[in-house]
Amino acid sequence: MPSHSTEPKLIAGNANQSLSKAIARRMGMHRGSASELVSARIERFTDAEIFVEVFENVRGEDMFIIQSTSNPANDNLMELLIMTDALRRSSAARITAVIPYFGYARQDRRTKARTPISAKLVANMLTEAGIERVLTLDLHAAQIQGFFDIPVDNLYASPVFALDILHRFKGGMQDLMVVSPDVGGVARARELAKRIGAPLSIVDKRREKPGEVAEMTVIGDVTGKTCIIVDDICDTAGTLCKAAEVLVEAGAAEVHAYITHGVLSGPAIERVGGSVMKSLVITDSIEPSEAVRNCSNIRVVPMAPMLTQAILNIWNGTSVSSLFELDTIEPIYQGLYSEV
Repeated sequence: MPSHSTEPKLIAGNANQSLSKAIARRMGMHRGSASELVSARIERFTDAEIFVEVFENVRGEDMFIIQSTSNPANDNLMELLIMTDALRRSSAARITAVIPYFGYARQDRRTKARTPISAKLVANMLTEAGIERVLTLDLHAAQIQGFFDIPVDNLYASPVFALDILHRFKGGMQDLMVVSPDVGGVARARELAKRIGAPLSIVDKRREKPGEVAEMTVIGDVTGKTCIIVDDICDTAGTLCKAAEVLVEAGAAEVHAYITHGVLSGPAIERVGGSVMKSLVITDSIEPSEAVRNCSNIRVVPMAPMLTQAILNIWNGTSVSSLFELDTIEPIYQGLYSEV
């Protein structure tokens, strides 16, 4: 345990200030005293160059930088790298990057000739900058952990989603059907289905080109079921809304979706608002826009309780994988789901 401070030191980039402040507040609750984000100036020069100045002494401290690399991905990634350099040059003892949403994760392999593996490049940049550990949430592809030569803790939203489902659908659990929107996401959907004791169905989709869905088929009987679509990223929401339609056509009573990262770009919010889906539940790994907050069928589940506990576990040198279990998550979310 570090000798300089009685708590881990948190510093935040501009990507998700509300989540960063929520983590600091919860940290204060755990420590029994007010916990503030380290005071710093992160700004743009007139030519859009990023400048960082840390106003507090961080020598010998265990630093946690909270920064999603969401849209604008390049700006937020560069902020993270420059903050890391500032802390390293200020003699911080250890720097952990808390990246709730890891941008470029979808570029995790070469899909055709002469294409990059950008997720690996990002991993190299983070390590070279001086980051010694990464804490992230629902990586798009688990193998990205292997792109790093430093420890990577990949948390899962599924125990929090399971808690939310047990709370929201209490009394109707026997009618639930967990649905994977494609064959690639079956492992993620199966894990949630196992947690809540529900059967599993798959929507098989054939893509002609990115962003377009050619044809969809439901594998499994969803007649009269309350379907819960599970995925890690919702970008333009085209696939999601089409999958919801296909499920209703196949006889589903109603459709809900639980998606970890609400990228929600372009026409996504309009599509979700006008879709047959009763609700779309996302986390605040990406800062929800005003339009997201105002959309009647989008609900945001907070990740601060889980991330705060993970930061404390890393700082204390205790298990992070304990947060994969419902029994561990339930007390952390006690105020939110007090009667599961």
